[in-house]
Amino acid sequence: MISIIIPVLNEEVYVTKLIRHLQDCSSLDLVKEVLVVDGGSTDGTIEKCQDLGIKVLKGEKGRAKQMNLGASYATGSILYFLHVDTFPPFQFDAIIKNALRHDTEAGCFRMKFDSANSFLRLFSWFTRINHRICRGGDQSLFITKSLFEKSGGFNEDYIIYEDNEFIGRLYKGTKFRVLPYHVKTSARKYEKIGALKLQYYFGMIHLRKFLGAGPNELYQYYQRKILAKV
Repeated sequence: MISIIIPVLNEEVYVTKLIRHLQDCSSLDLVKEVLVVDGGSTDGTIEKCQDLGIKVLKGEKGRAKQMNLGASYATGSILYFLHVDTFPPFQFDAIIKNALRHDTEAGCFRMKFDSANSFLRLFSWFTRINHRICRGGDQSLFITKSLFEKSGGFNEDYIIYEDNEFIGRLYKGTKFRVLPYHVKTSARKYEKIGALKLQYYFGMIHLRKFLGAGPNELYQYYQRKILAKV
């Protein structure tokens, strides 16, 4: 059984779209629960979830903290971490369960943007490559609960880059699979900042991490270059 964990903060529009998408694209006998973990929303996010019958956990702001909290409450043997603006493929639950039957403990999907931008289409093509440099949270992440607990979960020191840091650890210790199906994720940040510019900033974050930058330095760069513009 799968526990879907969705961290949110002021996402009343997207959370409604995603929950309805999950209900339309999954089997009731495979998804045990959907856990929305709120980091202090001041809009109608919580009310929208409750109206749709979804359990909402309230925690501290910070995606790593929120996802760890969701995992601690999850009762399924498979955890599926999903960004609120990422929509998984049809029958994603059956696809994940089937993948975990074949010597796999963790993995993700390929990714497409909800945009016709040529650069973003090229960038998303690289998500089919099974290398840690091509990974990111927008591709979603499925993992057995036992491996999640064994690996220590997300590092809460990271306000950003938490997905990459965790997946990087998984690559070192387990067989990680990239499934040949696509999630579709929002290009809203790229549309606001500019596709080339934003991807350059993300590339610099990867480079700074490779050169030894810690969580605080990465977040300060993100604040200056990205957060201030969205």
